[in-house]
Amino acid sequence: MTDNVEILRYTAFTHDPEGGNPAGIVLDAGTLSDDEMLALAAKVGYSETAFLTARDDERRAFQVRYFAPSAEVAFCGHATIATAVALAERLGTGPLLFDTRAGEIAVETEIVDDVLRATLTSVPTRSRPAEEKALDETLAALGWSRDDLDPAFPPHVAFGGNDHLTLAAATRERLADLDYDFDRLKALMEREGWTTVNLFWRESDERFHARNPFPVGGVVEDPATGAAAAAFGGYLRTLGLGSAEFTVIQGVDMGRPSTLTVSIAAPDGRSRVSGGAVVIQDA
Repeated sequence: MTDNVEILRYTAFTHDPEGGNPAGIVLDAGTLSDDEMLALAAKVGYSETAFLTARDDERRAFQVRYFAPSAEVAFCGHATIATAVALAERLGTGPLLFDTRAGEIAVETEIVDDVLRATLTSVPTRSRPAEEKALDETLAALGWSRDDLDPAFPPHVAFGGNDHLTLAAATRERLADLDYDFDRLKALMEREGWTTVNLFWRESDERFHARNPFPVGGVVEDPATGAAAAAFGGYLRTLGLGSAEFTVIQGVDMGRPSTLTVSIAAPDGRSRVSGGAVVIQDA
């Protein structure tokens, strides 16, 4: 039975309850089945809900699974940040270790300028060129053409816990005008094993704008995607582009502005993704 399960609701990569990406959090999910977790995630309706299926508070180590409304995902960045902030509020700041289906994720929580922030270190990232056929099918589903892409950033499939097709828009206007074929893109993404399509526009080497369609999770778009930001760090590192530390602005076109700070943490391409999270008071 799930009627008595306590579900926390936070929004990540913001300090404003009206911004960021909302996430559900279940801190005591050890007795829940897969079907029950999926049903709860669908009931919550956010892009992901995090479930702590095992916990060792003394070691600050936790087993975490992530469910979207229609599927489980191996890793979710914004729900990781939200969960880390919720735990730090209860256990105190310091290091946390999350055992996820993508691998172990170290998270550091700290107070910066009187604000609680969390920084996750991803699994090793990697990036490879996208296949031409899949790229053409994606552009058709988006209603884009190759002329809409920035040739300075080749299309890749980037990994930072999940695979994300990564496409650079040639203009901010192209990025803002997003109206895609949900079912067509979902079927393609399921076939290719992509979690989101990370669409971005380069404002500068230190500042990028992003949008992330997420139809495979039953969600039109993610307001902030930490896993895609981690993968994007690996993408830029592979290509030798951008800066070693940069900001991703996401959610603006949805009315939920989010700020993700990304840096390359290690020679193996692990990315560090930082942000805050706050309780959604009226949830």
